[in-house]
Amino acid sequence: MLIDTIGRKITYLRVSVTDRCNFRCVYCQPPEGAQWKSHEEILRYEEIAEIVGVMAAEGVHAVRLTGGEPLVRPYLANLVRMLAAIPGIDDISLTTNGFLLEQQAAELAEAGLKRINVSLDTMKPELFKRITRVGTIDQVMRGLDAAEKSGLTPIKINMVVMRGINDDEIVPMARLSLNHPWNVRYIELMPIGNQSPWGDGFPAPSSMYYPIQDIRDQLEPLGLQEVHGKSGNGPAKEYRLDGGLGRIGMIAAIGEAFCGDCNRLRLTADGFLRPCLMSDWEVNIKEALRAGKPILPLIQQTVEAKPLGHELAHRPAPEGRCMMQIGG
Repeated sequence: MLIDTIGRKITYLRVSVTDRCNFRCVYCQPPEGAQWKSHEEILRYEEIAEIVGVMAAEGVHAVRLTGGEPLVRPYLANLVRMLAAIPGIDDISLTTNGFLLEQQAAELAEAGLKRINVSLDTMKPELFKRITRVGTIDQVMRGLDAAEKSGLTPIKINMVVMRGINDDEIVPMARLSLNHPWNVRYIELMPIGNQSPWGDGFPAPSSMYYPIQDIRDQLEPLGLQEVHGKSGNGPAKEYRLDGGLGRIGMIAAIGEAFCGDCNRLRLTADGFLRPCLMSDWEVNIKEALRAGKPILPLIQQTVEAKPLGHELAHRPAPEGRCMMQIGG
């Protein structure tokens, strides 16, 4: 088992398969986009599978594929098949903006993908376009339907709540869980590479933080009930509305930090292993892999470097990479 210095077992790996994205979301990257890595710098599918295989032998059983936007990388289903064939890996999931999901959902499910999370910060088409800078919501909704028909359930919808931008949609988004077996999850805005101005019409980033407790207060009148027993491997506290088919999840990375239960590492698209989303510490595992050197010592080093907590109250937010370069 991979166990860190305070006894947390590492059973979950988030893998960024690409740093590229077809959206330009305001809280994730600058308007012009981030500098993409070259093809040679990005891990090959075979290399990702090799890294996952080593970690699976040490107790990792769950893998989540992220980006950038993972569905822009060609033949992603091939990677899913490779991972599904690794002994010990029993849960493969995907986080996506949903724009290309309609075309790929069925093949991904056939390859062994179990579940998806779709980032959806608003149900308003105009605001959706402003937040993503390029996206259209209709295509995302068709992707959700395709995923549901393909059995990629439970579908989780991730909403980053931003004060003065979409906080008026907290209740309408929650109501999606009443008539659909969808889990709506609210995520606090995290200060990672996004503290510069976002452009006309957006408040200062420092003023947009909206705590989970305020979200709870909005939802209490709907009959919010805590649910015991998680629907995935992530840190969300889960609830249900009276009569709801789906669940409500709350991820309070800042206000109610869940670091004490953190069970994950992160692998960037260019082959760096990170112990914490909120830290710039990382180790180059790709270099050792391509040189034919053992990678388990580097994995163990990363586990040992896992901090007790993110300590954002005591030090600056990480600046080495923006969110799309880490994998969220």
